[in-house]
Order: sequence, then C-alpha cells, then structure tokens
Amino acid sequence: MLSDHLRLPFAGLLVKSTGYFIFLKALMLYPELFKSLEQVRWNMETDIPWDQFDAAKLTDEQAQTIRMNAITEWSALPATEMFLRDNRGDSDFSAFMSVWFFEEQKHSLVLMEYLRRFRPEFVPTEAELDNVRFEFDPAPALETLMMHFCGEIRLNHWYRCASDWHTEPVIKQIYKMISQDEARHGGAYLRYMKKALGESGDTARAAFAKIGVLMASARRTEKPLHPTNLHVNQSLFPNDTVQSRLPDPDWLEHWLDGQIKFDGEWEKKVVERILHNMSLLFERSFATVQELNRFRKEVVNRMAPQVAAN
Repeated sequence: MLSDHLRLPFAGLLVKSTGYFIFLKALMLYPELFKSLEQVRWNMETDIPWDQFDAAKLTDEQAQTIRMNAITEWSALPATEMFLRDNRGDSDFSAFMSVWFFEEQKHSLVLMEYLRRFRPEFVPTEAELDNVRFEFDPAPALETLMMHFCGEIRLNHWYRCASDWHTEPVIKQIYKMISQDEARHGGAYLRYMKKALGESGDTARAAFAKIGVLMASARRTEKPLHPTNLHVNQSLFPNDTVQSRLPDPDWLEHWLDGQIKFDGEWEKKVVERILHNMSLLFERSFATVQELNRFRKEVVNRMAPQVAAN
C-alpha cells in the first residue's frame, strides 16, 4: 500500500507527481565521480614509460626524495580511516573514499615500483610504511574536508614542481600524472563542499573560510601547511604529524626549499588557486587572504545570534 509520501533515496525538494508529494534530495555525488575518475584513470603497467628510464639522470639524492614521498603517500591509509570514522552519517562521501583511497595508495605504489625497478635499496620497508599509520583525533568533518581540499591543491603544485626538478624521464612523467590526480581529487572535494553549503549553510561557510584563511597563509609560517605536516593526535605530541614519523622528519622542508625550490612564485600559485575556488564556492570575489578573512568574520557575526539562542 502506497503512503501519501513516497520515500526516495535522493531527497530535499518538494514536488508533486500524480497526486503524491515527493521529497527529492540532491543526487549522490559518488556515482558520477566514480564514473568520471574511472574514465581518466591511468594504468601502472601500460601508461608509465618504464622503457625510457635513463640511469644517468637519477642520483641517490633524488631516489631518497622519491622514497620519502612514497612513505608520505602511504598516509592516505590513516586519513581514510579518519574520514570513514568522522563521516559515519554521510554514506555518499564515505563511498567516494573508496575511489580516493585506491588512487592515493596507487601513488605510493607507483613510486615504490619505480624504486624497486631502478633503485631497490631505497624501497621503503613495511615498518617505515606502518609508522605513518596512526590514529588521528576526531575533528570537525567540514573543517577536515576543507583542509584536505587545500592539501590536494598544494600537492598538485608540489608534484608539478618536483616533475620540473627531476631530469630522469620516467619519474618526471610519474610526478606529472600523480599531480593531475591530486587536481581531480581537489575538484571532487569541492563538489562535496558545494553540497555541504546547501545542507549546512553558514556553518559550512564558516568552517571552509576558517581553514581557507589558515591554509592560504603558509608564507607567514615557518613550515608548509599541509595535512601531513599538521598535529593530529594530542596524546602523541610532538610526534603526531605524518612528517614527524618519517625516517627523516626534516625531509619535507629540505625537499621544498633546497631541492625542488618551491619558492614564493610557486606558493603564490597555491594561494591564488585556493582563493579562486573560494570565490567560486561562495559566489564572491576574494583577491587576498584578508578579504577571505573578512568574509569569515561576517559569517561568524551573522551566526552569533543563533549560537547565543541555542
């Protein structure tokens, strides 16, 4: 027997159909994202030009940076565990994690495969990989989403810069390909952020603007701001960042400043990309971090009476 209201899996908008009112939500994003990412996914055996390897163009110093990046990418494992824990009420986003986790772990795998073929003495040990798998403290899901969105933007630029720095053709291509993956992941996160605006309004705006200001202000800090370099487990402090648990905890800064030369011009590109996406998300132009921060304050002030009432 049909009830007066039909319950569909996709809900939110009230429409009338053949005498029944039906609630329709925004469609789940996971099916579309799965399809779009599947269409551009690269194959590690056939899309990497392994036969073009030039041993004369790979130094031990460069191989060590590849090793560290492989271990860092392995931290997608605890990040996924965190996302699934903190988003138990969001099956759509949790399902998307199956795609994100697969592709991020493949980044670690392809870097290790490169080393296995050409510099086997630099392949990370299982113990080194396991050391970056540790529990992250619970955190506000919207802030974490924004932080990882910014992290994908930053990784895209880091890996593009790394591709320029390397001269060995195979690793140049690998870094280029994984940088493109990071850009696509950022786009997927942005879709979920847009969805959150429709569901949570100013709560989402405040969270996204807060983290946007933080992540776009890296030039004012001593260390690069990225999810792998932020403290995430108070009980393990100070060894509670992914970078602190690498074989060389100081590697990241040396890689960025002394090796691939991720300078002010590159950092400017990261900030501009964050501000551009925030402008699209909030439908308001932000030319500087200060403008984004003023918007954040506007949202917080607008929410103040509601917070006080609760």
